[in-house]
Amino acid sequence: MFNKTFLITGGTGSWGEELVKQLLVQEPKEIRIFSRNESLQAQMRQTIPDPRVKFVLGDIRDRWELAGACKDVDDVFHLAALKHVPVCEDQPDCAVKTNITGTQNVIDAAIENGVRKVVYVSTDKAANPSSMYGMTKAIGEKLILLADSRSATSFACVRSGNVLGSTGSVVPLFKRQLELKQPLSVTDSRMTRFFLPLGDAVEILLSAMEQCEGGEIIVPRMPSCKITDIAQVLAEDAGQKHVPIHFIGARPGERLYETLISDWENVSEVEEEKSYFVVTASSSPKLSDKEGCETSVLPGRGYHSEDVIMTKAEVRDMLWRGGFLCSNGGSYLQEAAPPVM
Repeated sequence: MFNKTFLITGGTGSWGEELVKQLLVQEPKEIRIFSRNESLQAQMRQTIPDPRVKFVLGDIRDRWELAGACKDVDDVFHLAALKHVPVCEDQPDCAVKTNITGTQNVIDAAIENGVRKVVYVSTDKAANPSSMYGMTKAIGEKLILLADSRSATSFACVRSGNVLGSTGSVVPLFKRQLELKQPLSVTDSRMTRFFLPLGDAVEILLSAMEQCEGGEIIVPRMPSCKITDIAQVLAEDAGQKHVPIHFIGARPGERLYETLISDWENVSEVEEEKSYFVVTASSSPKLSDKEGCETSVLPGRGYHSEDVIMTKAEVRDMLWRGGFLCSNGGSYLQEAAPPVM
């Protein structure tokens, strides 16, 4: 990472801000934030007033803007996407333009400019997709893997579950509702989701950039939990143990459980710390020949949220480590957003 120039698409979100903070510690030459929201860029400029962080206004749907932003860039983190399931269901044309065409534009711009590596952030909803959002991200994965096989630039994916407290997360919504003494809105009592603290997710993203050879899908080893357990732990911590929970029903495209690795995908596990899996399209994963990598660790069974559910005590510990409990400080009054499940 030392003395390199990075481009981060969609870099003004929660992922991007944490990524910039962790990158700056490693003394890069320059970090370019490419996004279309000037207000968020202005806010981030004030939050991280480092001269190595540059801001470029642009849209990944515009290939020429991307091509200019990629000039003299060493590595690209592709974070930009439409990610809210209801929005993508209601406006599938926008989802296609951003998540599919936009990803192809990132690929073309990177190859044209001789970028060394591109890491694409995907989602558990891309495995056996049931929503428009999941379908577009699954196609994005395919485009990334195909590009790796056809160019000198290395392309890889990081497929993650939900990140605690990220933009649109259910945690800020629950905190807002607790602050306003409102019932907590949960889609379904059976719903489970994968979760990972933001700092941990970005560490895996950086590790993927350093270690990937191209053609891999990196899947963090993530626990899952019931959404009702998150709601109850936050309520208890706020001194509202008996707050009512309002079940609003799953929305179009949502499912009760999530999948990080499908049953049919070819999988290997990196033995070092056993912190993530590697999924590849071929029967001979690029990492499988390396020391410390064991193949076919999930024969006949994928990685599903209903199989790795945390206890309520473990949920409490996760929220504590993420800084989301009252005793860990901070205000609960945050801008609420529709729950992203």
